[in-house]
Formats: sequence, structure tokens, C-alpha cells
Amino acid sequence: MEKFPNYDFTFLRHGQSVGNVEDRFQGQSDFPLTDTGRAQARTLAKRWHAEGQSFDLAIASPLLRARETAEIVAQKLKTRLEFDDIWLERDNGKLAGLTHAEIRAISPEPEFYTPYQSFGETGEGDWALFLRGGRAVHSLLRRPPGKYLIISHGGLLNMVLYSIMGISPQANGHGVRFRFGNTAYARFTYQPERHRWNMESLVGTTPFA
Repeated sequence: MEKFPNYDFTFLRHGQSVGNVEDRFQGQSDFPLTDTGRAQARTLAKRWHAEGQSFDLAIASPLLRARETAEIVAQKLKTRLEFDDIWLERDNGKLAGLTHAEIRAISPEPEFYTPYQSFGETGEGDWALFLRGGRAVHSLLRRPPGKYLIISHGGLLNMVLYSIMGISPQANGHGVRFRFGNTAYARFTYQPERHRWNMESLVGTTPFA
């Protein structure tokens, strides 16, 4: 039986950002990494380098927290790096950049909401984000088989995993959630000739020295 080339994807969340420390609902508002976040990215890059890890291409969200993480890792591994808006975090509309305390004060969470409702009046609801996550996966599969590193955000990466696993968003945010800590990552392989996804690993937040 002829062996077809496979895809190998590592989905990495950015390091700790200023918005994380300030407890902000960041969305597409732009916050840099903290010194801790940069240390997390450097530690992960050094570990992968020591293990002989390599990628054919790194693709990242252009938001600063993902960009900085991607640049640190890609430079250490000597990996070509591209940026693509499809990997941006959720557009959370008028709530972008507010602290969670500010959001509770001006926009209390409703007792019930559907996945079709928008966030922050004008932003992406769960279903819209899920659809973009599916398009993001499709954008990868339109590329040649190879080994790819994707640097993005927790909200979108959840929906990417939903898309891969065939999970749909539920009302009130119920159901499965994947907790991507800072610099946590998930690795999947895909066999096109069988349409088979394999989850190879799910690794939590990177400790740093």
C-alpha cells in the first residue's frame, strides 16, 4: 500500500502577557508579553532545540503576545515564520481589553445565552469563532504535508480542537473546554489518505528557570 505524506501540527498558546496579569479579556486588543512570558517562550525554545525539534514552518497570530512568542521560538529553532490573521484571538467587540471586573460591572453575564449570540455586541460568538477555527484548520490542510508550528490564543485554539474532534459549541459555554495555559501546546498528526487525526500530546504551561 502506497504511503502518503502526513501532517504534523503543534498548536501553541502564547506566553504570559500583560493582559493576563491584569486579568483582562484581551480579545484582539494588543498586549505584549511580560518578562515571565518571554522567559516561558525562551525556556520552551531551548528545550525543543535540545530535543532536536524542528518545523518546516511556523505560523502565528500577528497580535503582539503571539508575535513575540513566535519570534523567540522561531529564531532559536531557525524556523521560517509567517503571520496570518485567521489565527487572531476572538473578536470580543466592545469588551476588548477590559478587566473581568469592569465587564461584570457594565455587562453582567446573562442567565442563558446561545452559541450564536455575539460577544460584546459586535464580536464573535462561540459559533462564529468555531467556524473560524474550522477555516483555520482548512487553511493548514491546503498547504503541503509537513511539520507546522502554530502560535495563537486560547479561545481560538479551543475551537480549532473542537473542529478537529467534531465537537460543537453549546449554550452557556457548557461542554468540553481545553485549558491552554501560557505556552501550553497540543500536537496532532493527520493522515489524509485515511482522514485520521491522532492527538499525540497535550502539554501544560512551560515552567521556566
